[in-house]
Amino acid sequence: MTTSNPDQKPLSYADAGVDIDAGESLIEIIKPLAKSTKRPGAGADLGGFGGAFDLRAAGYTDPILISGTDGVGTKLRIAIVSGQLGTVGIDLVAMCVNDVLAQGAEPLFFLDYYATGKLDTTSAASVISGIAEGCKQSGCALIGGETAEMPGMYEGSDFDLAGFVVGAAERGSLLPLTDEMAEGDFLIGLSSSGPHSNGYSLIRKVVEVSGLAWDAQCPFDANQTLAEALLTPTRLYVKTLVPLIKTGKIKGLAHITGGGITDNVPRMLPDRLRPEIDFKAWPRPKVFEWLQQTGNIDENEMRRAFNCGIGMVLAVAAADADQLMDLLSNAGENAFVIGSLKNA
Repeated sequence: MTTSNPDQKPLSYADAGVDIDAGESLIEIIKPLAKSTKRPGAGADLGGFGGAFDLRAAGYTDPILISGTDGVGTKLRIAIVSGQLGTVGIDLVAMCVNDVLAQGAEPLFFLDYYATGKLDTTSAASVISGIAEGCKQSGCALIGGETAEMPGMYEGSDFDLAGFVVGAAERGSLLPLTDEMAEGDFLIGLSSSGPHSNGYSLIRKVVEVSGLAWDAQCPFDANQTLAEALLTPTRLYVKTLVPLIKTGKIKGLAHITGGGITDNVPRMLPDRLRPEIDFKAWPRPKVFEWLQQTGNIDENEMRRAFNCGIGMVLAVAAADADQLMDLLSNAGENAFVIGSLKNA
């Protein structure tokens, strides 16, 4: 049997470092953000214990669900140190939805996990505003999430992010279509917006070697600070590629994340085929030139650590390449034929 000490101050959750009122305040702030991502199949209303999605209302008759999860990696450290939190939410969504897109699935709904030691509603709202923007850019509903205040687990203003997405495709239409791939198929690369969300532990090391502060003028873009340039959000390819996937002319997609073009393109290919890439087929953005020169990084290391300017690669029949290049250009993408498939 336990007894209370009448001389001891009564303890509350707030005394332990958890502010329930702040959490509830944040929910009220982000409700309109979530509602702005409403799409057929989801109302994107928050407040329940789970989020619902109606596949029939989304237009699917016999769907296969594809799920994915990811984070922002150590790019988040640059955002925290610089105080520029508005775009890492876009990164979070992009890293998840571009993955399920590579399987041929349309992203349908998204959930986020935000964990911190002490909840700052202003910072959290800024991050979640970016998540909502990423969802809108990809036609994906933000239907729920979790904000965890965990004193003792994170120091100061530190926080971490994780994202979870579910997409769908009609049965029989998932990518890659490995049986249809053949020697001579073309590989089309879509431009990235920069390093996206990969290689940032190496990027931070290069910045350390350079001696530059995060608020210094960017050496490869005089119109931005170094932090602003390196926080350029990951490009979302959903609205461009979902209609093209439905034409049946795309045989495979590779999302160029950790491992670069070198490691990711083979993931969509059958063992009987290999990619032959011309790394001079597209202009490499200045950020990569600066990273390589400043860090004295070997070319092979560059190709495995970074996307080097290509964020997504398509495998297509040679006869369809010109038409698809025109469609991609009309959709606002910078597309390049970067190679072809060869027998292994």
